[in-house]
Amino acid sequence: MIQTENLTKKFGDHVAVDRLTLTVGEGEVFGFLGPNGAGKTTTVRLLTSLIAPTAGTAAVLGYRLGKDDQQIRRRVGILTETPGLYDRLSAWRNLMIFARLYEVADTEGQVEKYLRLLGLWERREEAAGTFSKGMRQKLAIARAMLHEPPILFLDEPTAGLDPEAAKLVRDFIADLRSEGRTIFLCTHNLDEADRLCDRVAVFKTHLRVVDTPAGLRRQLYGRQVVFHLAQPAGEYLGVVEQLPYVKRAEAVDSKLVLALDEPESRNPELIRLLVAAGAPIQFVGELRHSLEDIYLQLVQEPEQR
Repeated sequence: MIQTENLTKKFGDHVAVDRLTLTVGEGEVFGFLGPNGAGKTTTVRLLTSLIAPTAGTAAVLGYRLGKDDQQIRRRVGILTETPGLYDRLSAWRNLMIFARLYEVADTEGQVEKYLRLLGLWERREEAAGTFSKGMRQKLAIARAMLHEPPILFLDEPTAGLDPEAAKLVRDFIADLRSEGRTIFLCTHNLDEADRLCDRVAVFKTHLRVVDTPAGLRRQLYGRQVVFHLAQPAGEYLGVVEQLPYVKRAEAVDSKLVLALDEPESRNPELIRLLVAAGAPIQFVGELRHSLEDIYLQLVQEPEQR
């Protein structure tokens, strides 16, 4: 659905996107993560043919960037950081204008469909300029969906939303995913990315890494099992640290933290050994690092060219 090769964008001497090469598959929710100023929005503007690249190539839905720009713009939906609505017009009129621009067959039906889906139907006759930031965001998402695009680019879709509205938008994204749409999601909400995305890319001018959230955890931390004991864990280190499948062992107060592959098959033996050594095991769990931990580690690493 999306393919780029060495895609680059410069503004004068400033390199905003540097040699981006990636592939996003059909029906995938792809998270694009990075700090402010990393080039995420510029990447979205490139892939939606709103600006031209300085170098490199890209294809969206099989259409080539720089050659089939009109076709790309017709077939993608985009939510930008600033909604860009007609403030003096009602929500209904805003969407009707864009439905006609996209040559939607059933304009009124599509407008009603998405106003209802995003909880704005009862406010449809009110001017968009009177809406809260969250409501404006939802109206902009409805606008992006009117022509039923197979690819949707969302730039911070839940920014400024209260928890209830943010959940509605996340559920809406999950529903779109179940329909097989491809979603390119830029977000600072790492918990949101962890829950919604099939794969994530960490980007800071350069592409740092692409993987599933679970794959990133394995890359950086491996899998870690925590044995919670009823007493200090230090005296039981010797029982486990010499085992060939234990990569690393650490005692933290009453917790024994072990890094190992395939804990499902190894845990029974570890429990037997520890119990035989007199360890008072209370319970066993797997240490799960947050996507935030992974993200911060990756964006703070020195850039490699």
